[in-house]
Amino acid sequence: MNFFQPGSRDASAPTFNGSLIVQVEGVSRDYGSGGRVVHAVRDVSFTAGKGELVAIRGRSGAGKTTLLNLIGGLDRPTSGTVHVAGHDVTAAGEQELLLLRRGTIGFVFQSFGLIPILSAAENVGVPLRLAKVPPAEREERVAMLLEMVGLGAHAAQRPYELSGGQQQRVAVARALANDPQLLIADEPTGQLDSETGRSIMDLLRALVRARGMTALVATHDASLIDMADRVLMLRDGALASPDPALA
Repeated sequence: MNFFQPGSRDASAPTFNGSLIVQVEGVSRDYGSGGRVVHAVRDVSFTAGKGELVAIRGRSGAGKTTLLNLIGGLDRPTSGTVHVAGHDVTAAGEQELLLLRRGTIGFVFQSFGLIPILSAAENVGVPLRLAKVPPAEREERVAMLLEMVGLGAHAAQRPYELSGGQQQRVAVARALANDPQLLIADEPTGQLDSETGRSIMDLLRALVRARGMTALVATHDASLIDMADRVLMLRDGALASPDPALA
């Protein structure tokens, strides 16, 4: 699924036209207290525009997952602000965060996170059930999403009957169920072989272009970096700019 050529890779501010979907300003996240404070994220600022795939690169422990959790409202920063599609994530209450995670933000995780007793179609339909989408509309949308990720013929299969790459495609389809403006993918290829991992990144890039959404993809796989429009490098929780690997 190789519909689009990768864009220029530049760690500076984006030059994309259109609205900014992600605005991160001076975000830090500390854990612990006294002499045992761990600075997981340190004063990170960046923006991401509509229709842009941004790779967040760094070694294990660099702060990638923590940063994505802060942007997705799964954690709160010690300082700084996060805005997603005009919503102040850092100031949002639990109910607003729940609505954001159900409608504005989609998540894809390394471990797939599928419900083993449900079929592929039923897994994709979970967010639509939570949103109380009528059954006929839900079934139509699920079928369309599975076709979109190349799994239309596997709708009735359960996760254990699918390969790792197929399971991750189901997870991508589920993340897209409520048509999010931002897709957050945390090491989505971490459990896949290199060829399958590249096909998943290819799929994400094509979906970003076709649907005009924004994607933040954390990865430490250097072979996948060239598929992003822009690369942000994290070192010890801080943003390194410019990324020397791209010089």
